[in-house]
Amino acid sequence: MALFFDSQWFDARLAAVGLDRGAVAAALGLNAGQIAEVWKDQRELSAHDVRLLSMLLSVSPAEIATHAGVSTPVPKAAPSQDLAEIGERLMQVERTLAEIKALILDLRAKP
Repeated sequence: MALFFDSQWFDARLAAVGLDRGAVAAALGLNAGQIAEVWKDQRELSAHDVRLLSMLLSVSPAEIATHAGVSTPVPKAAPSQDLAEIGERLMQVERTLAEIKALILDLRAKP
């Protein structure tokens, strides 16, 4: 993990995807001066900023956080991932309940 904001890595990554710092400013809703502060490690990125940058630069949020400095938060899983996981767990609970209900009905049916 970088101790400070790795501006060379970010500039190289921007070049690799054909963007510039202006695109970062637009994506994060910041002005050029605020982006300059980020690049000089005078402004910290939020978890939301990290998520947006990861999409913009086509890398994982963890990689963004690694190059953004030691105090940069790694965002939690995207809400859609959380919802998918919750949906799977709910289906498992419903299947288990259906099995329990079938067992209870089966026990009631026996004399």
